[in-house]
Amino acid sequence: RLRRVGAKKQPAYRIVVADSRAPRDGRIIENIGYYNPLTNPSTVVISDERYQYWVSKGAQPTDVIVRLLKQLAAAPAVVAEVPVVEVAAPVVVEEVAPVVEEVVEEAPVAEEVVAEAPVVEEVVAEVAAEEEKPAAE
Repeated sequence: RLRRVGAKKQPAYRIVVADSRAPRDGRIIENIGYYNPLTNPSTVVISDERYQYWVSKGAQPTDVIVRLLKQLAAAPAVVAEVPVVEVAAPVVVEEVAPVVEEVVEEAPVAEEVVAEAPVVEEVVAEVAAEEEKPAAE
């Protein structure tokens, strides 16, 4: 079921396992995900492993959870894995730029967002210009 969290007029929900007799925001057994209806598109994250475990134990999802699961199954995944770059020394822009370009090309993003986002070359140029400026003493 859903447990409401967040400020007034800013709802967010945790997807929880709870006894059916407990109140909506009352005692829970386990938190297995979250749902934010205010983002566009809505953010839904559910631990599939824990969901399957509780359903196998006899838990019954509410109608809202079933609807959210159907939406998750129908929607394509929009999460792109970003490679972790370990930084032991100062970052060299030329080394990071190809990785950033690769992630940007692979990530499914709406065209409006891409049009508004700064181009990687512009960001690289700005960082390089800042590094070339002499330090004021």
